[in-house]
Amino acid sequence: MTALVIAEHDNASIRPATLNTVTAASQCGGDVHVLVAGLNASAAAQAASTIAGVTKVIHVEGEHFAHGLAENMAAQVVALAGSYSHILFPATASGKNIAPRVAALLDVGQISDITKVDAADTFERPIYAGNAIAIVQSLDAVKVITVRTTGFDAAAVTGGAASIETQSGVADSGKSSFLGSEIAKSDRPELTAAKVIVSGGRALGSNEKFHEVMEPLADKLGAALGASRAAVDAGYAPNDWQVGQTGKIVAPQLYVAVGISGAIQHLAGMKDSKVIVAINKDAEAPIFGVADYGLEADLFTAVPELIAAL
Repeated sequence: MTALVIAEHDNASIRPATLNTVTAASQCGGDVHVLVAGLNASAAAQAASTIAGVTKVIHVEGEHFAHGLAENMAAQVVALAGSYSHILFPATASGKNIAPRVAALLDVGQISDITKVDAADTFERPIYAGNAIAIVQSLDAVKVITVRTTGFDAAAVTGGAASIETQSGVADSGKSSFLGSEIAKSDRPELTAAKVIVSGGRALGSNEKFHEVMEPLADKLGAALGASRAAVDAGYAPNDWQVGQTGKIVAPQLYVAVGISGAIQHLAGMKDSKVIVAINKDAEAPIFGVADYGLEADLFTAVPELIAAL
């Protein structure tokens, strides 16, 4: 058995989600290969070759791979699929875009959002917002899998010595084209990769108060900023800050929840955090049920005091 991991990269470096996916692939048994498809992506291919546990990197170049368009990526993966028993993607926006296409083209079922590998054909995945775990067995010859990255430790970025095999890629499908991107720039860590996250909820009351209270705390802790869906829906924070079942799944070393009640959808996105701190004046708030440390207090008093003490 050999597993193929579809790398996420920026043509120069490998994104962290790929490292967790390599760990999941290694638990499926057999060798682990990594596909790096891009434009002028030799640096990314070289970075992939040093990941611990990777035995081969397949490097494919083409202008139509520069931005990871799903149609072209899916066609390239399908062209390689005959050599693999498992094809794994990070359960990110990109992975969730490409994997279903690959599964459909191969006429196999997709195994989504796995958090554990029980055997080469048996996997665990959360359902009902993480309140139950489904054990899924697949009898398909090729298993197409997306990996919840918070469920697996990241593979070491050094220690590997994989060979790099350059192959010619499939032709441009012509079904889509890249027009442009508008990427928000921030000095803070990216939410899904941050070791510390501070998140605010609807109790902050306004966009102005959200930034006034949360930003100094994030700056003190060197943290990424997150928000509950209620805060995002109210316009206090942008959509890409949303943590939860319909937002981003995170598992930082420290998660500080400020004015967040802890609805089940929010807990599904952050309850795997190593240490959870909750600040809420409602003693019955569900967030206290998962918190390692809870402070029952008015956030407008407690957060400035916390900042002063740091």
